[in-house]
Amino acid sequence: MLDVVSELCGLHAQVMSSAELTLWARVEDLEPDAVSRALWQQRSLVKTWAMRGTLHMLPAAEMGVWAAALGTRIERHFLNNARLRAFGTTREETLRLIDAIGEALDGRELTRAELAEAVGDDRLRESWGAMRKPAAAAGLLCFAPSLGPNVRFTRPDWPEEDAAGALERVTRRYLTAGGPATREDLARWWGVSPAEGGRMLAALGDELTEAVVEDEPMWMLRADAERAAGAEPAHLVRLLPGFDQFVIASTLHAERLMPGPFKARVHRPQGWISPVLCVDGKLAGVWRHERKRRRLLVTLEPFATLPVRARKGAEAEAERLAAFLGGALEVSWEA
Repeated sequence: MLDVVSELCGLHAQVMSSAELTLWARVEDLEPDAVSRALWQQRSLVKTWAMRGTLHMLPAAEMGVWAAALGTRIERHFLNNARLRAFGTTREETLRLIDAIGEALDGRELTRAELAEAVGDDRLRESWGAMRKPAAAAGLLCFAPSLGPNVRFTRPDWPEEDAAGALERVTRRYLTAGGPATREDLARWWGVSPAEGGRMLAALGDELTEAVVEDEPMWMLRADAERAAGAEPAHLVRLLPGFDQFVIASTLHAERLMPGPFKARVHRPQGWISPVLCVDGKLAGVWRHERKRRRLLVTLEPFATLPVRARKGAEAEAERLAAFLGGALEVSWEA
């Protein structure tokens, strides 16, 4: 499980159930409470604000690298004039708040209200985390086990890493997981400008090689390209959950992986990413599930007619989902 989290560059964790199903789609015999135990008991996973300022779960053993790399975004992302004006604060106030949060959480687990009181800043009571994200990027805040319905935070203890080296390691990891990719792909994933994405790629120098995809130049790690050249197509059918990393990585090229103009059914308003029926690496449809008493209802909506093999594969995936979530399975198909 932890190897998969590492290879994926973390799990998107805005919705806990989606993070769990991202692993379910890739890990055989995953136990239903495995993610929760790794987060709050074993502490082998860490939940924090990471790429694009969104919640992710990352391996605790790698957090020194991730924290160092995320720290490179503080100056441009959190201390730029536009953001400071939007939140009615100053550069000096933001830097003081980062330090104050780190001091307040040192050796403690605090709710939003407790943290706001300890720091003396009521803006820390809000639920979206805008004023806590800079401290997370600085490696001074991550999530702790909740207290009843109340979310709590603590100060982690990561080994210090060289920022430039860490950013290069993160770039390599992204290209292995999501390549071939353009500078725009990398920039969108990391949450920076395309120019900065280009600089991240350039820092890898001769480690990169160009891969032309449908007449568009993209980039891969040279070692990955050599392995890919000898790879055979994997004929797989998977039910990928909302916010799955495979779908997020393909955002700018999604329609190339679809049988028509269906991107709006996957990439929906306000950043919502639908669960996707993935057939042989293509985004072949969407799906949803709901529980009604002891039944698990799975509805499959392909974008176009599927071969029998793919339909059987999707229904087999639904059976695997029911075994994971529990409940008597009912599958329906919608046009």
